[in-house]
Amino acid sequence: MPQFRRLAAALAVALVMPLADGAARAGSVTVITSFPKDLTQAYKTAFEKANPGVTLEILNKNTVAGLAYVRETPAGQRPDVFWASAPDAFEVLNRDKLLAPAKDVINPKVPDKIGSFPINDPGGMYYGQALAGYGIMYNTRYIKAHKLAPPKQWADLLAPEWFGHVGITSPSRSGTMHLTVETILQGEGWDRGWQTLLRMAGNSSAVTERSFGVPDGVNNGQFGAGPVIDFFGLSSKFSKFPVDFVYPTETAIVPANIALIEGAKNADEGKAFIKFALSAAGQEVLLEPKISRLPVLPYSELEGKIPAGYPDPLELAKRSTVHFDVDLSQQRYYLVQSLFDQTITFRLKELQQATKAIHDAERKLGDKAKSGKAAELLAQARKLAWSPLVGQQQSGEAEFLKLFAGDKRDSAVNQKITQLEGDWNGKARGNYEEAARLAQQAAAQ
Repeated sequence: MPQFRRLAAALAVALVMPLADGAARAGSVTVITSFPKDLTQAYKTAFEKANPGVTLEILNKNTVAGLAYVRETPAGQRPDVFWASAPDAFEVLNRDKLLAPAKDVINPKVPDKIGSFPINDPGGMYYGQALAGYGIMYNTRYIKAHKLAPPKQWADLLAPEWFGHVGITSPSRSGTMHLTVETILQGEGWDRGWQTLLRMAGNSSAVTERSFGVPDGVNNGQFGAGPVIDFFGLSSKFSKFPVDFVYPTETAIVPANIALIEGAKNADEGKAFIKFALSAAGQEVLLEPKISRLPVLPYSELEGKIPAGYPDPLELAKRSTVHFDVDLSQQRYYLVQSLFDQTITFRLKELQQATKAIHDAERKLGDKAKSGKAAELLAQARKLAWSPLVGQQQSGEAEFLKLFAGDKRDSAVNQKITQLEGDWNGKARGNYEEAARLAQQAAAQ
């Protein structure tokens, strides 16, 4: 009998052990974030110093993977805080009832808006922790060596001389790239915006695996330039890399958000971290050179702390031509990711070949490319290579968007999306190959 009891006790311990690793630990807060280690480590050090006995644990995932992780983790076992640069991602979490209110953490000195954009969610489910803009990071030595003019606008990266010198990532791999894509789509309109994205991608040399890949590539001279969120460019610049960063006129200044997750393991500790991140001490951490983010607290509240030459988000918001619509971005969140991947990420080689053929034909023909048979052929090639496979009207249809917002674990939903994606992928390949053929035909005229 004693042997049986010992065996039963041992079995009980064995069954409980796997759960213990993921169980809540008193005095800890788990944050799921896409932010780089330089930033998260600085916050870990500052927060733990200000809150003795509380440990900050970082779960690093890109924003899209982070959304999936929160969705798939049972209530009571989820991380405590979601922290990312993509306000539309928070809308997705909010829509799925995966955020919990934490209004007592709000710093009353944070303004209500940046430009016309609310800094905190009007419904009180997530809060602005920093401000972010989207623009172009470039390597000053690289562009000098390749005799390229410093880019100032998105259109500069579409020029033939930039072919092969641009680095990009995909919105499905990076929440910040998703915001950059949406900024361009909302600034230029759906059809023209996709033309810009397709032409920029056609000039690129690679689609990187993570958002970090673009700034890292610009820092080390792999790329001449690329679209990035501002803190990637600014942190490298203020850390003395040979790079610069520019905000195009078409940019958006929006909050990077922080929120308490519904079903969190340690909600009280989660609130403590959010409150710290919104305090003056937490905001000062953003100003460290290796981080270089824009605070949500007014500069008057951080007097004497702002580095010389630091961007002023209020001035940037005033000159921006984009009034970012987070609801629109959230509605077409998964559509934009899917369309980008099927027509750009997975068909980059064919898009590059078509883009090069068009540039080569334009260069060879010169003025002859403006009229006659060659001009007609080139116009057809450009349309095939640089037009979106989903038009403006379809992109706004409620049922079409509902499909992409559906649960892919539903076999019927998954089958429909898979079929659509397969059609886009095949059509993109055919269009790019035909565009290259027509451009080559034009060059032979």
